[in-house]
Amino acid sequence: MVRGRIVGAGVAVLLATGCGAEAAEPVAVPPPAPIAVDVAAASSGGACRLLDFGVIEQHAGVRFDIAAASETGDSHTCVVRAEQATLPELTLIVTEASIDAATFTTDMVPEKAAKVTGLGQKAYRRTVSAKGAFGPVAEVGWLATEGRLATLRYTTPPDTAKADADKLTDALIALAKQLDTRAI
Repeated sequence: MVRGRIVGAGVAVLLATGCGAEAAEPVAVPPPAPIAVDVAAASSGGACRLLDFGVIEQHAGVRFDIAAASETGDSHTCVVRAEQATLPELTLIVTEASIDAATFTTDMVPEKAAKVTGLGQKAYRRTVSAKGAFGPVAEVGWLATEGRLATLRYTTPPDTAKADADKLTDALIALAKQLDTRAI
């Protein structure tokens, strides 16, 4: 029995000192890859609450992934862009107003704008020519049923043809019909 205790103690000492077992080298583990997280446009607040990146992509054919909101007085603005590019850029502006359809038509519809039916009380569409570092701008503006003024403006890259921007106004009209400006 004493011999068993001595042998057991000897084995314990050998294991504790590392004798009989090779020391293991630490294994280098690479750091985990960063995780990309899609953040909803609505998380930026303001007018961005009305926009969804997936819905914009459905209509405009471009995937945006960054949104920024701003509020000044009764105006709420949202600008969306793709992370790696300055253009294209989509801007939504919603302003609380108390004007009627006649005043909207007289005071808010730009010259050479075309009438749009089926969007709010009154609506228009237009394309503005390229200027400087910006391509043509497709724009849709409307007087929403609750009296708010809304504008969707899509600024294209400088190499965009005006005819392509003209076609974007159709996409903006379809997108505008999806927006509930009362949700701000």
